[in-house]
Parts: sequence; structure tokens; C-alpha cells
Amino acid sequence: MATDTTHTYPERRFPLFGLPRLVPGLALTGALTALAVWAGDIPWVAELGLGALTLAILFGILVGNTLYPRWQTVCHGGVQLAKQRLLRLGIILYGFRLTFQQIADVGASGIIIDALTLTTTFLLACWLGKKVFGIDSQTAMLIGAGSSICGAAAVMATEPCSGEMRRYMEEHQWRRRL
Repeated sequence: MATDTTHTYPERRFPLFGLPRLVPGLALTGALTALAVWAGDIPWVAELGLGALTLAILFGILVGNTLYPRWQTVCHGGVQLAKQRLLRLGIILYGFRLTFQQIADVGASGIIIDALTLTTTFLLACWLGKKVFGIDSQTAMLIGAGSSICGAAAVMATEPCSGEMRRYMEEHQWRRRL
């Protein structure tokens, strides 16, 4: 009795983890980043006090409210990856640049001033959010924490961790942009 010794193996593919669908959004965010860094190095722009982060936010607002709605179906995956995971990674890597020696060089008075500034900004944002703008406590605390720590980047990085902002925006039918 002859046995069949040939085996058929399933075709092996090495998936790129969805990379092709991420490329357009990553290219868009990369282009906006490169534009912001380039524009931030222009002397007269730098004299206005506009750095790369501020320019990137402004360019993101501009593109998010004009071109992105038309490109969203193509760019969404890559933009989400950049907005959530890559932004968090950037904040972590930026934090590694700070050494304990640099903290010691600031001294006790600098640390106390920083602590007071963070606390005051956080409490003011919470108070304004609840009393003036009528925002619920958890959303006001999210905004206060992000604003007191490092601004828009912190809010964007921590927002996906807390569903509060998303639920609040959906409840009030706000449209989220880039």
C-alpha cells in the first residue's frame, strides 16, 4: 500500500499588521509635524514665540476642520495611531531627557513654585469647568490635569484613557476633529 508522502502546507503570509491602511494617516501626521518643525525654525515665527508644538496644534486644527473630513475614511487608522500611541510614546521619551541632577539644580524653591503652579492651575481649571462652563467634575478634572501638567499634549494623550471626555462629547453631540 503506497502512502502519499507529499504534504500541502498552507500558504504563509507575514502580515504587516495593517500597515498599508495606516500609511496615509501616518503620512498626513508626519507631514504636519515636519511642516510645524520647519515653520518653527523660521526666525520671524520663532520671534513671535510660536514653537513646533503650537504650530502643529494650529496646523492640525486647520487641516482637521478643512481637509480631514474628506480624507477621514482613508487616514483614520494612521491618525488614531499617531494621536494615541505615538503621542504617548513621545511624551514618555521626552520625559526621559529629564535627570535627577536637573531637578536638584532647580532647587527647593523651584520645586515649590512648580508644585504651587500645578496645583493652582488644576484647581482653577476644575472650578472654571464646573462653575463657569457647566462641565461635569470628571471632565473638568481631566482638562485640569492635562492643562496643569503639560497642556494640549497631555489632554490628547490622556483622553483615550478616560471615556469621560468621549461620553461627554457624544452626550452633547460635539464632533471630534483631528
